[in-house]
Amino acid sequence: MTRLSVNINKVATLRNARGHNTPDLIQVAKDLERFGAQGITVHPRPDERHIRYADVRDLGSVVTTEFNIEGYPNKQFLDLVNEVKPCQVTLVPDKPGALTSNAGWDTLKNKFLLTKVITDFKSKGIRTSLFVGTDLAFIKGAKIIGADRVELYTEPYADLYPVNKEKAIQPFISAGLLAQELGLGLNAGHDLSLDNLRYFAENVPALMEVSIGHALISDALYYGLENIVQMYLARLND
Repeated sequence: MTRLSVNINKVATLRNARGHNTPDLIQVAKDLERFGAQGITVHPRPDERHIRYADVRDLGSVVTTEFNIEGYPNKQFLDLVNEVKPCQVTLVPDKPGALTSNAGWDTLKNKFLLTKVITDFKSKGIRTSLFVGTDLAFIKGAKIIGADRVELYTEPYADLYPVNKEKAIQPFISAGLLAQELGLGLNAGHDLSLDNLRYFAENVPALMEVSIGHALISDALYYGLENIVQMYLARLND
């Protein structure tokens, strides 16, 4: 069974647009869990343009499924994770000013930094996932430096899927097979949607978890939050 973790950054963006507490981010997280989501993902950034650091602290005390915090491992982020102690931290290589994640780690060039961070998190019982592309050398590097999982960056798949889905999926099948061989858990995320999710989940081996935010929250405008969670779960596990 592949688990669905819902990224609620876009809910925070909507809330912040008016400066009040509508929608109520904490209540949305609780409702998503009640509707069947198996995890909540957030990606706080230093400018707090969507998720605020206070949100992460508040969510840490109410999320009852899997709490996954994504981010670049600067000191502010590391201090926050060590304070909240989520189930999982997903390290991403984008610097604090980036609009969104748009590449995976080069785990060879960043071996020293990532080894130090992962060792610290593991000593505190926090599972660590590294956001990577489909370059097999970087997946091998993730294993060498001690990551528990890798999260495959799926925007290239989503871009090519409407044109040639068989070609789009091939690098991700190879990456999944290698992760399985190495004993790495496998997550995926970025631009997965109702249109392309089922094919991805059917073909990528040993897929444990997907993190979906923008598409799911956008679809909820049409289908409603409870319905859309069930629709995504069905795409994953039918």
